[in-house]
Amino acid sequence: MRAIFQWNVGDRVLELGRRTLIMGIVNVTPDSFSDGGLYIDAGKAVVRAEQLLDDGATIIDVGGESTRPGTSVTPATGGIATGNIKDDLAPEDAAVRTRPPVPEPVSEEEERRRVLPVIRDLKRRRQDAVVSVDTYKASVARAAVELGAEVVNDVSGFRWDPKMAKTLAELKVGAVLMHTRGRPEEWRSLPPIGDPVLLVKRDLQQWAETATLAGIKRHRLVLDPGFGFGKRFEENYPLLAHFAELQKMGFPLLAGVSRKSFIGRMLARDGKDKDKDAEVAERLYGTLAAETALILKGVHIIRTHDVRFAAEAARVADAIIANGG
Repeated sequence: MRAIFQWNVGDRVLELGRRTLIMGIVNVTPDSFSDGGLYIDAGKAVVRAEQLLDDGATIIDVGGESTRPGTSVTPATGGIATGNIKDDLAPEDAAVRTRPPVPEPVSEEEERRRVLPVIRDLKRRRQDAVVSVDTYKASVARAAVELGAEVVNDVSGFRWDPKMAKTLAELKVGAVLMHTRGRPEEWRSLPPIGDPVLLVKRDLQQWAETATLAGIKRHRLVLDPGFGFGKRFEENYPLLAHFAELQKMGFPLLAGVSRKSFIGRMLARDGKDKDKDAEVAERLYGTLAAETALILKGVHIIRTHDVRFAAEAARVADAIIANGG
C-alpha cells in the first residue's frame, strides 16, 4: 500500500497517495533535451500549460534553465535579487519575442525573464492551478512565489544555492528535494555507483534532515530520487526496480522519467549502439511502462511531458493499488 500524506503547498493542502498526481512539464528554454524551443514564447508556454491542465495535470512545473548532461549551472551569488518583480515582465498582452539560445549557464536575470511572465499569466487565467517553479536559484524561487507559485522544485536538493533552504523556510511553500550527483558538466566523468538505491536513500535522508534543520517543515517536503541526474544508464534500472525501498524514508515521493536517455538506450534496436538509441519522440511507450511501474511501487507524483497518456496509465495503476496490488 502507498502511504497517505498531506502536502502543504502555500496556503492549501494536497492529499497524496489515494491517487497519483500528475505534474506537467513546461520548459521555457531553447535547449531542453525534449521540447527545447517549443515554448520559449511566454504566450505559447501558457497555452501549453492550460492544455496540460485540461489533459489531467494537477501541478504545472515551469522551468527556465536546462540541466541536461554537459550543461553548466550558475554558481550562486549568495544574494536575493532586488528591484520590482514587475520590471522582469513583459506586458501581459504583448508578444514575447523568441530569443536565440543564450550562452550557458543561464543567468538569474534571464531565468526570471523566461519563467515569471508564464507563472503570472497562468495564475491569472487559471487561479486554481498549482504552479511549481523548477529552479535551483533562491532569488528566482522567491520571485516566482510572489507571483503565485506554490511549489519550488530544486534539482540540486537545495545545495547549489546556499540561500535556498532558508528561503524556502521563509516562503512556506511546497518543496521538492531532488537527488543529484555533482553538476551536469561533471556527470559524464563521475565514477560508477556501487549501489544506487543505497546511495540515493542515504543522501536523501541526510539532505531532508538538513532541510528540516534549516526550518523547512516536513509536511512541505517531497523527495525525488533524480533519475538520470548523475546516474549512468544502467544505474537507473536498479533504482526503478527497488523504488519501493524509498518509501521507508517517510516522505512523499516524486519521480520524473519522461523521455529520458536511459529509456532511449533500452529501446535501442540492438541495445548497445549509441547511434541507434530511440529518439526522444519514440520513447512514449517506454516512459509509460516506467511510470506505471513507479506508481505500483509507491510514487505519489509523476512528472511528465505526456500528461494525458500518463494520467490514463495512472488511473489503471491506481485501481490496481486500490484493489490490493
